[in-house]
Parts: sequence; C-alpha cells; structure tokens
Amino acid sequence: MLVKISSHLRQLAKKSSAIKKQFYFSPEEKVFSKRALIDPLLEDKHKKVKGLVHKYSRRVLIELTLNCASFCRFCTRRREVSDLKKGELSLRDIEKMINYIESKPKINEVVFSGGDPLTVPRLLIYALNKFSKLRQIKIIRIHSRVPVSDPQLLTKRILETLTRINKKKTLYFSIHFEHPDELTPETVKAVNALRKTGIPLFSQSTFLKGINDSYKVLETLFTKLVELGVRPYYIFHCDLTKGVEHFIVPIKKEIEIMTKLRKNISGIAFPFHVVDAPNGSGKIPIPLNFWKFTYSSFNDFKNKSTRMY
Repeated sequence: MLVKISSHLRQLAKKSSAIKKQFYFSPEEKVFSKRALIDPLLEDKHKKVKGLVHKYSRRVLIELTLNCASFCRFCTRRREVSDLKKGELSLRDIEKMINYIESKPKINEVVFSGGDPLTVPRLLIYALNKFSKLRQIKIIRIHSRVPVSDPQLLTKRILETLTRINKKKTLYFSIHFEHPDELTPETVKAVNALRKTGIPLFSQSTFLKGINDSYKVLETLFTKLVELGVRPYYIFHCDLTKGVEHFIVPIKKEIEIMTKLRKNISGIAFPFHVVDAPNGSGKIPIPLNFWKFTYSSFNDFKNKSTRMY
C-alpha cells in the first residue's frame, strides 16, 4: 500500500503523534501473524460487477474509486486501496451496477465508499444522479474521510448536489474520525457546511492502539462530535488485516473503556461497539461489562463461532 498524505495532514502531524501514527508508514506493517488476512471481510468474493460488492441482501457497497485524499495505515482494504488503475471506473461500469441492482429487487440501499468517493467528484455526482432515479433505492449513504484528511475537497458543487439529491432520496453522510486532534478549524468548517445540506451526519471510528485506546480521548472525541451535530454510529475492533495487527487493541481493554463511556456520556454520543466477523458474516455488537460473558469467542450472523483476536 502506497503512502499518501495530504498537505493538511502533514501540517497536523508535525504537532500530533496521533495523526502521524495513522498516516505515516511504520516498519511494524511488515510484521504479521499466520492468522492475519488479506481480505478479512471477504469483499472480493462478493464482487458482482466491477466496483460493486453485494454481501447483505438489501444493500450494496459501491467502490467508486480506490483513491483517498490520504491513505490510513490501518485500512481494511489496504490490499487494493491505492491501486488507482484497478479502481478506475467508467460510466459504463456505473450502468452495469444499475443493471445488477435492477435485477435484485430486494436491494433498497446503496453505500458509496472506496477509497474515498469525494476524491472523484465528477463520478460521484454522476452516480448520485443515476442511482437516485432508481425507484427501488430508498437510502443512499456516502462514507468519506475527506472532511478530516483534506477538507478543501468538499467543494461547493458537491454540497449543492447533496442538497438537491436529499430532497428526493434519503441521504446519510458518514465521516471517519479517530482522534480529537482531527477536529481542526478546517474540518469543523467542512462539517458545518455538510450540516447545512440537511443530511444526517454520522461518524465511524476504529480502536487503534496508542492512538485512541483511552477513555479520555474517546470521551472528548464523541462529545465534541455530538456538539457538532455528528452522531457517533460505530466504533470497530480493528480488523485482523495483514500489516495492521500492531494497531489492534486487546478486546478486554476496549470493553472496559466502552463500559466507562456508557456510564459517563450522553446516549446519543455513544456508538455501537462492534467486531466485523473475519469471515465476512456481519458486524457483531460487543457486550459491556454490565453482563457476564466470554471474551474468547463470539457467534456471527450465520451462527458460526469465531475465536476472538
């Protein structure tokens, strides 16, 4: 996976070790166990046409690009993200996606991800216009880290398109946040601009060793996000991805932090704590220490027992 860091993050990394650890290469990426997986969520297995992943019956994931404003070193899709040629889509590819969706009437939700869809604004706007015309599609989600990694890429044209599409389809916008240091004036300005579109804003985070595996860090992050109008939605146990294991926090420590957070922050500031089953079988909620349970294993959506890592 290539190294790519925006000028915005380069400046921020000079004074924030939490930012530097997320985006700068570490030799630890070359150390991995036999259990580590290249594609832990089995997304490649569920690609039906180029750029479209269909794992769950009612929704599809659209990888509009494999490019990002900056490449996170803990990325689950590091096997393919930064391979720009492989991820390049044509208008014909979008048509093939539409044809596939129309052949599956149960699909009612489209999730734009990547890479980062905001790094290909023309294609994103085209795709939004096309998918929003499908009667079976009721929900469109956009997942992006651009407001954090390179806020200037959130252009007036994108904002105008989101405002327009939101009038005829239900849109949601999810932003990936990891640490309070990411809430710069530029990022706050971008979040405020998104709020003005009227689209509900959510956040996703990942537990990262040495970065946010702290009650105080997450208490500050989630509280500030809610104050900005961003609802914390998920915090993930870091996937068992090859080259990423040095970021994995012990599950017991995560649960201790989340239990303390649940006692002390607003319910609307508290996200779902989940583990993405390594065989691609669902996002499994992780219980808190209010209950007695085993830390060693869990059952996925297919009732398959999986050993915790």
